[in-house]
Amino acid sequence: VLQLGAHLPPRLTQQPWHLLYCTARDGFSLRSLYRCGGQTGSPALLLIRDTEAQAFGAFSATTFRCSNGFYGTGETFLFSFSPELKVFRWTGRNDFFMKGDVDLLMLGGGSGRFGLWLDGDLHHGGSHHCETFDNETLSPREEFCVQDLEVWGLA
Repeated sequence: VLQLGAHLPPRLTQQPWHLLYCTARDGFSLRSLYRCGGQTGSPALLLIRDTEAQAFGAFSATTFRCSNGFYGTGETFLFSFSPELKVFRWTGRNDFFMKGDVDLLMLGGGSGRFGLWLDGDLHHGGSHHCETFDNETLSPREEFCVQDLEVWGLA
């Protein structure tokens, strides 16, 4: 969270963050993540560590939630620590920021590929280059297994 501070919107840089959801405490469930994920409209930081010890995730100016269509703002970005921090911001090519249902959370899109996705049990996910963020693959493999996952929100 500290390393990402410089990349957050200026209005959030001095705000305290607290842990809303973590798989070690709350289990592996996308439904639980939505339930514990904070107040609607509050910023959220998604942190993932895969089974190959790679850390990556996403920032959203709004809570992760179920939706009928894509939602979010141009403040949304993806990031990875590989080994140094790399941030992938909105390109302006589309507005496929986030979309969620009980079986899948998707971030970024275009040409049928998602910048980051997680399945309903939060055990598996994937990362591909996408038009929304022009990102590199966030994990060493395009499909990965989740070791730990956390969602942080503003206090």
